Amino acid sequence: MSAFTPEELAYLAGQRLGRLATVGPDGAPHVMPVSFRYNPDTDTVDIGGRNLGETKKWRDIGRDPRVAFVVDDVLPPWRPRLIEIRGEAAQLGAGGRELGQGFAAEIIRITPKRVVSYGLDDGDRPADWRPRGRTVNPGPVEPPGTGSEPDRSTDG
Repeated sequence: MSAFTPEELAYLAGQRLGRLATVGPDGAPHVMPVSFRYNPDTDTVDIGGRNLGETKKWRDIGRDPRVAFVVDDVLPPWRPRLIEIRGEAAQLGAGGRELGQGFAAEIIRITPKRVVSYGLDDGDRPADWRPRGRTVNPGPVEPPGTGSEPDRSTDG
């Protein structure tokens, strides 16, 4: 069973650009736009790019695998849509060249732990409606040596 709903998978398939947030060595977030694809064989999000193995995001993930990944857009007149994926990233030395021409061999593979989506269906929502997230692969993703608690929030 996939961590993603059919609506989430359809949305991801129609998008090409997302934003990857990593944790820097000082604990500060770092966010960058990235190219991605959903990998149905592993039920993960794979991220590639030029010189990926030389980037700050690559180094950050080597120290701390916790990441957040967001894909979003707005349909007219004002209908925001998004999916947020919080999870654990792994550095892989192969697979990136299949993601795009001129891409490096390396990829970042995100295993979802929590998914929050909004506006992916065609239904009308009450003005006070809020997205609700769900844990899809339980278990904390902890930075090395911290023993931090998992995120137990119920919304985005």
